[in-house]
Amino acid sequence: MCGIVGFTGNPENKEQIIRAMADSIAHRGPDGEGYFCDDGVALGHRRLSIIDLEGGAQPLFNENGSLVLVFNGEIYNFMELREQLLEKGHVFATRSDSEVLLHGFEEWGKALPEKLRGMFAFVIWDKEAKELFAARDPFGIKPFYYDARDGRLLFSSEIKAFLHHPEFKKEFNESQLALYLSCQYSPGEDTFFAGVKKLLGGHRLLWKDGELTVERYFEPTFLPDTEKTEEEWVEAIDKVMADSVRAHKIADVEVGSFLSSGVDSSFVACIANVDKTFTVGFANRNYDEAEYAKAFSKELGVKHSVYYITPEEYWENLPKIQYHMDEPLADAAAAALFFLNRDAAKQVKVCLSGEGADEFFGGYNVYKEPFALAWFDKLPACLRRGLGKVAEKFPRMKGANFLLRRAKPLEERYIGNTNLMSESFKKQLLLRYDGKTKPTDLTKSYRHKLEGMDAVTKMQYIDLHTWLMGDILLKADKMSMASSLELRVPFLDREVFALASRIPTKYRANKDGTKLAMRKAAAKHIPAGVASKKKLGFPVPVRAWLREETYASLVREQFASAHAAKFFRTEALLSLLEEHVAEKKDNWRQIWCVFVFLVWYEEYFVKR
Repeated sequence: MCGIVGFTGNPENKEQIIRAMADSIAHRGPDGEGYFCDDGVALGHRRLSIIDLEGGAQPLFNENGSLVLVFNGEIYNFMELREQLLEKGHVFATRSDSEVLLHGFEEWGKALPEKLRGMFAFVIWDKEAKELFAARDPFGIKPFYYDARDGRLLFSSEIKAFLHHPEFKKEFNESQLALYLSCQYSPGEDTFFAGVKKLLGGHRLLWKDGELTVERYFEPTFLPDTEKTEEEWVEAIDKVMADSVRAHKIADVEVGSFLSSGVDSSFVACIANVDKTFTVGFANRNYDEAEYAKAFSKELGVKHSVYYITPEEYWENLPKIQYHMDEPLADAAAAALFFLNRDAAKQVKVCLSGEGADEFFGGYNVYKEPFALAWFDKLPACLRRGLGKVAEKFPRMKGANFLLRRAKPLEERYIGNTNLMSESFKKQLLLRYDGKTKPTDLTKSYRHKLEGMDAVTKMQYIDLHTWLMGDILLKADKMSMASSLELRVPFLDREVFALASRIPTKYRANKDGTKLAMRKAAAKHIPAGVASKKKLGFPVPVRAWLREETYASLVREQFASAHAAKFFRTEALLSLLEEHVAEKKDNWRQIWCVFVFLVWYEEYFVKR
């Protein structure tokens, strides 16, 4: 795992600029650094050594030096591709997976990403054609940001690197705020920095002569195969996961595994046969999974490490955590991951984790909703819409959320796993709310692709394009890299998805459960009861902390700050907090969403 930076053009002090950009993300690669500066371009690389510890330094060149590569990630089928390329006459100078990208680009051109099994974000500069090619892995595991303005291109693994380029204009993109308040992350290709975009998962980019072209090379498609029995699917899942975990363990350093109390990480940890597992816990037992993880690790016979997070250090580290995140993320588990990765990095350089199982195999509780009160969907559309409009006026009442969700067809209202604040609620909080851009606008381009899908598959498709990249993988990458730890996610594998995409809905979710076939596959390996356990992830006691004056006062201070008053109605924010403190309403998620944004904004636009 590494960090990459670069830019086109010929500003003064080019080498100093590229070094400063790379230094800002040195946490992504403390083991080495490398730079390439030429007419019209500068590339930088920070290395975390995992494969070919001695020979994998970057930037990397092809035989005649005409192509230059900087790469972040791992290619798990690199040995297979290497053999193919050797047969075609290519000559390799290293044992690294990185070099496969250079020779692969020589052989297959822009079709290269379609052949890769792994997690990646890479850039190849063609010195003769003066073209820059970049690609991001199919599911967006590894980040890639770019800024293409005024005929030049900046790119990096993290936005903070752009702040060190003299031509970068740091401007706040306020239009992203209303979207964030609904999603709890920064959705879509735009970011909170005006002009900075994300290269989305499954996309490639070509820059030449000041012109930028972005196109999609991979799109996840669900094509259920109704011929197989459930037991056949269970066996197939077991086999493909064993293969994926085996591929994800390829490394020249020790590999450990994260472990919560859920089926996903337990399944991975068990079949991975690692020597060390890691988890975090809290003193509040309602939010503590450490005892389960400890007992499970003992049963596996592996060394287990538990880090107990104190409330004081959790709150104290929030500014640092949001700084590493680049954009605000109001997922309370992100901070827990910060401590988990920090603890694991003391013993290993690589860890496996269970991200992606829910999106691939149908694991979120919301996927059970289409089977609940199905009669409601048979009511006339005009009646359901009318009930939804009434519920919108009273969105905090019991049952109102159900009416709001079911008032419109799923493809018109589902924006992903979280829809935190309604448009009317945001209007009460924000000083400037025009309602021109709604979260549902981001999913409009998917709607024609949802035709013919059942409700569960529609939600999975949307979550794969929104929630997975915007929340789950953002925190996984940024929190692991903050501690220079490589995180690998065996569920988010090309071969695993090829199988999962063909499993019929009835083996994914029903009114009683989720991840049905996957849980049965996991049950072949893990203790009884774990496979059917409710998903918790790494729960955090923020709800309870916000009712303690020590922490309520920290939020109150942010809500009453001058920078909060730039965007929000102060009285509305304070009222939201006091309702929660007095236990009149459970507002913790809305409070946390605003508070995290303000902490992030202070880091990037007040202090810096």
